[in-house]
Amino acid sequence: MPFGRRRNRIERSLRERGVPPEPQHREREVEETTGPWDSADAPEDGVQRIDLGSIRLPGLPGTDLRVELSPQQKVVGATLRYGDSLLQVAAFAAPRADGIWDSVRADLRTSASGQGGSLHEVEGPFGTELAGTVLAPAPQQAGQAAAAQPVRRAARFLGVDGPRWFLRGMMTGPAAEDPEQAAVLENAFRGIVVVRGVEPMPVREQLPLALPPQMAAQLARQQEAAARAAGSPPATPQPPAAPQPPAAPQPPAG
Repeated sequence: MPFGRRRNRIERSLRERGVPPEPQHREREVEETTGPWDSADAPEDGVQRIDLGSIRLPGLPGTDLRVELSPQQKVVGATLRYGDSLLQVAAFAAPRADGIWDSVRADLRTSASGQGGSLHEVEGPFGTELAGTVLAPAPQQAGQAAAAQPVRRAARFLGVDGPRWFLRGMMTGPAAEDPEQAAVLENAFRGIVVVRGVEPMPVREQLPLALPPQMAAQLARQQEAAARAAGSPPATPQPPAAPQPPAAPQPPAG
C-alpha cells in the first residue's frame, strides 16, 4: 500500500477517535503577559499610543519621543526620553517556533566586551536582562576640534520574545542604575504594542517603522515654511534627530 494512502487512513482513524491532527508547523508557546503586547492581544486600557508602524508607544506624562532617520528618510529608530534617561526601542522578526532573546543576549555580551564594556545577566521585571556598562561616544563640546575619547556608561538591555517578534529596549542614563528613575521607562516598555504583520521576514531583521501621519504633516509644514522663507523649493521633511544613546551592539542579521 502506498505510504501516502496509509497515512491518510491513519489520520482518518485518529479523527474518528477525536484526536486532533498534528500541526504542520510547530507554534512556539507564548506565556501570558502583562506587556509588552502583541497587536492581537492589545489591551483596551485607554492609554494613548503613538503609532510608529510596527511599534505603538504609550505616550506617558513626562516622556518625550524622538525618531531617527536614515539618509533615505526612513525611520530607523525610536527613543523615549525621561529626564536625563533614555529608552531606545526596536522590534525584530523572530522564528515561529523559538525565541531569540537568549542568543541575542550572548551576542550583546560578546560585542560589549570586545568594545571595552561589560554586561552581565540579572533578573528584572521582564525576566532575564543585561546590565553593566557600554562604551559610548563622549559628548562633543562647542568649539571642540575633535571628539573626546569614548567613555563607559551604565546601560540595561531589556528583551521580550513575542509571537514571531522580539522587542529590545536599551536603557541609559540614571535609569540604568536607579530603580526608582527606571520605573517610568519600564512602564513605557511594558505598554508597547508590537504589530508584526503577516509578511515573511528574515529572522532578526528590524520591523519597519514609520512616522505618525500627524507628525509627518507637521514636519512637512515646518519644512515648507522654512523653504519659502529661504526662497528655495521645499526639501524632504526631516524630524529632529533623536538623542543618541551610547553605542551598543545590534543583533546581527539572521
